[in-house]
Amino acid sequence: MSVTRGLLGHRMRMLFGVVALAVTVSAEPIAAQTDAKEEWPQFLGPQRNGRSSETGLLDHWPDQGPKEVWRVPGGVGMSGLAISRGRVLTLVQRKGEQWLISLDATSGESIWKTPLAPEYLNAMGNGPRATPAIAGDQVFVFTGEGILSAHNFQDGKQLWSHHVLKELSGKEAEYGMACSPLVVGEQVIVTAGAAKGTLVAFDTKSGKQLWTAGKDPAGYSSPTWLNVGGRSQIVAFTGNSALGVDPAKGAVLWRYPFKTNFDCNITTPLEIQGNLFLSSGEDHGSVLLSLKPKTDSFEISEVWSSFGTKSVFRNEWQTSMLLDGFLYGMDNVGGAGPITHLTCIDAATGERKWQQARFGKGNLIAADGKLFITTMKGELVLVRATPERYEELSRATVLGSTRQAPALSNGRLFLRDDKEIVCLDVRKP
Repeated sequence: MSVTRGLLGHRMRMLFGVVALAVTVSAEPIAAQTDAKEEWPQFLGPQRNGRSSETGLLDHWPDQGPKEVWRVPGGVGMSGLAISRGRVLTLVQRKGEQWLISLDATSGESIWKTPLAPEYLNAMGNGPRATPAIAGDQVFVFTGEGILSAHNFQDGKQLWSHHVLKELSGKEAEYGMACSPLVVGEQVIVTAGAAKGTLVAFDTKSGKQLWTAGKDPAGYSSPTWLNVGGRSQIVAFTGNSALGVDPAKGAVLWRYPFKTNFDCNITTPLEIQGNLFLSSGEDHGSVLLSLKPKTDSFEISEVWSSFGTKSVFRNEWQTSMLLDGFLYGMDNVGGAGPITHLTCIDAATGERKWQQARFGKGNLIAADGKLFITTMKGELVLVRATPERYEELSRATVLGSTRQAPALSNGRLFLRDDKEIVCLDVRKP
């Protein structure tokens, strides 16, 4: 049964945080450590939300499609692309191994490549899943079987490594370990989903384990750094809940149950005017949570929720884009079903504004008032971000089937599939 609950206060469900508030650690996420305007140094870009502040981008593709700057062989895998200081980094699988590779962003030429682990095989797709995180002179990667390692940005040399699942006696997620590392201050955090720790943090320089938090299964989401409930904190979307964690000691500040079939919570949580947005596919749905700090806990209530087979929004593995109070994203019908609608909703109320039926599976980022969408047909679709109506500006086939969203840096889009990595110039003349 589909239920849309609690619009602006109706039928609010109250939950409470479970751990006393800890002293806030002095920390900065990656975006605060770099000139983020033209960088894409981690999963979902500078602020880990898929948005870029770049402007002056094309409003339609030329007749032959976006101008191709370069195209080079890549490798199998679902890792996204990270761009910093003229380099493109990603994880690929080839010749029986998982690799971290670094390319010249201008030419696509190889700068270095570093083997990480033997090849990773999975019925739902082979190769590594996680996107590298670039922080200063270090790069952090997480392999399909759960090996976290740190590397030198200049030459790819390994600095330290942990087989996280073995060390925490964890069990590999059914579809592989998909968490992209999060760097906060001098800590790097990944989701392990082990009984000894849902999250685990390591010192970026020494690799020393600093803390673990939670006992939930991993799911396939990547943790993020958000200011929700009036407090900056790590927010993780696990296989069956959302957690708020203080990075000082790994204290769990609150927990909100969010059980999805097959532990398929995949998207990244979003902050919306101090509230927290969560969404999943498998016909689960979406919720906007209000977190209010108490003396020794958080009180959690639903601002609005829409669950079940008639939910207004069921993001499968694509994090939605929040622009001017509206969410643009993929509404997936059924349990990993083939029907996916591109949808816009009012973030404050959950009201659907428009829906482009049967748009198809894809992934997206946002910049310059537009959505840049890749589809599993290999298309690059340009859509104006407006709540008024669906307005498609251009569409072109640019590569093979892909699940990865584009990365944007210096007016260029970087995309990949299981065979190639492509750079397209999307700047206005």
